[in-house]
Amino acid sequence: MEEKTEVVEKTDSSTDVEKKTNNKKSKKKRTTVSIMIEFFVKVGLTALVVWFLCFFVVGVYVNHNNSSYPMIKDGDLCITYRLGALRSGEAIAYTNNGKINFGRIVGMPGDTVDISEDTITVNGYGVYENTVYPTTAEGANISFPYVVPADSYFVLNDYRDDINDSRVFGAVKKEDTKGKIVLLLRRRGI
Repeated sequence: MEEKTEVVEKTDSSTDVEKKTNNKKSKKKRTTVSIMIEFFVKVGLTALVVWFLCFFVVGVYVNHNNSSYPMIKDGDLCITYRLGALRSGEAIAYTNNGKINFGRIVGMPGDTVDISEDTITVNGYGVYENTVYPTTAEGANISFPYVVPADSYFVLNDYRDDINDSRVFGAVKKEDTKGKIVLLLRRRGI
C-alpha cells in the first residue's frame, strides 16, 4: 500500500508542474502593436456608439434667432430627444428650408386650428398659453380654420410677431421634426 500512495503523490506533483508550464505559455507578453490595436478598437467602438446616440437618440442644436424668445434666446444650446412621442404644448426643433427652427406644438394631426382676434382655438376650445405676445393671423399664407394633416404638427413661435412658422408654411411634417427640447443651456446673458 505504501507504494501505491507514493505513485499517486508523484502523479499529482507532475500535474502541478504541467499546469505551471501551461500558465507560463498562456501568459505571453503583450506587444506594442497588440496594445495599439486594442486601443484603436475601443476608440472606434466608442465613436460608433456616440455617433449612433447623436444621430438617432439626441440632437444638439444652437439657436441663431429669436423666434422662440423668451424661452429660447439667441445663442442657446438646445438638446433634443428624438425617440419620445410629441405632444401639444411642447417646444421642438424642426427643419424648414434646410434650416433648424424652434417652436411650440399647438395642433396635433387631425386637429382644427383657428386663429382670430388674438385668440387661438384648437378643435373649438381656447388654448391656454404662457406666452407674452398676442397671436394674430395677420400675414399668414394659409387660411383658417386649418386642419392639421396626418403625420404633421401645427407649430408656432413663442415670439408670435415672427410669423415664420406654420402660419406661413403650413404644418411641419413628422419627418422634419428633430425631437422635443429636453435641455436648454444658456450661453449668453446669464
